[in-house]
Amino acid sequence: MDIHDDLISWYLVNKRDLPWRNTTNPYLIWLSEIILQQTRVDQGMAYYHRFSETYPTLNSLAKADEEEVLKLWQGLGYYSRGRNLLKAAQKVADDFNGVFPKTYTDILSLPGVGPYTAAAIASFAFRLPYAVVDGNVSRVLSRLFDESTPINSSAGKKLFQDLADKCLSTKRPDLHNQAMMELGALVCSPRNPSCNTCPLASHCLSMARETIQDRPQKIKSKKAKERQIDYIILQNDNRILMRKRTDKDIWQGLFDFPSIELGRPAKPDEIYKYVKEALSEHDSAKIKIQKAPVKTYQHVLSHQKLKARFWHFKVEEPFQENSIYLRKNKTQLGEVPVPRLIQQYLTDSSLI
Repeated sequence: MDIHDDLISWYLVNKRDLPWRNTTNPYLIWLSEIILQQTRVDQGMAYYHRFSETYPTLNSLAKADEEEVLKLWQGLGYYSRGRNLLKAAQKVADDFNGVFPKTYTDILSLPGVGPYTAAAIASFAFRLPYAVVDGNVSRVLSRLFDESTPINSSAGKKLFQDLADKCLSTKRPDLHNQAMMELGALVCSPRNPSCNTCPLASHCLSMARETIQDRPQKIKSKKAKERQIDYIILQNDNRILMRKRTDKDIWQGLFDFPSIELGRPAKPDEIYKYVKEALSEHDSAKIKIQKAPVKTYQHVLSHQKLKARFWHFKVEEPFQENSIYLRKNKTQLGEVPVPRLIQQYLTDSSLI
């Protein structure tokens, strides 16, 4: 299907003016692509500017501290992207002498870079003929070819990559890829697409067969797992105990508070038992409840629904140096990277 001329002509007239489209710098293009994974353009724009200003070069990012990177990433979610951003920069510094790799295979070897991102960087920065397939492109292709294979199935991913490869303009793969993504974002939207303004309307089989609203097909995702977390805030004067999440659960590398998970809301006596065990070196008479939960916070992640409560205790003795938790002054709470759920509580409780 020869759609190159119609597609690219439409794009050059209708494209949005986005900063990463005005450069062929692979570092900035890579940065934008990682930020825009699972993120809307309007939300990601501020993060792109923040990162490109704080770390104007790949080598400046490679020298950064993980906590600094995660703090800058805070609020964007999917924090593995932020951790991989730093790992990839360090890999380029170590394995490629600080020069961003120029081949698809080498780009794909970077942490956090999959086939879509590698294809995007290769085509946008180096004009290499690799077709990008994201959600927008899959939707356009499913309608263009009236294809009922679910776009999120293994067979669908292979099929739509094959279709994208066949449609790709080898002369201007950069413009073709950008145009396909932009068409999905601005015209071929999930609901109520603007078919009357689509430059590919005359090629679209779904439009001809009146199956637009049936495309694309998707396999329904699994029901999100529900988790109940009871957080315990332990405060002595202006010092609060926190922990850095180091396991491979959610929010790895971020800070939150000591907590327990029982699969249900914890009872007060269970909370008090936990506090006494966590601060066994303290006189229990000098650990007093200051604020019991009055609100349950809810936070939805991609595959998990979290419900959290916060119990606030006042500790009248200085924290022991051998505590397994980290002692943070209240003035430091705004400096460490925390999940959005924790940030919401800190704001509501005026702890920062």
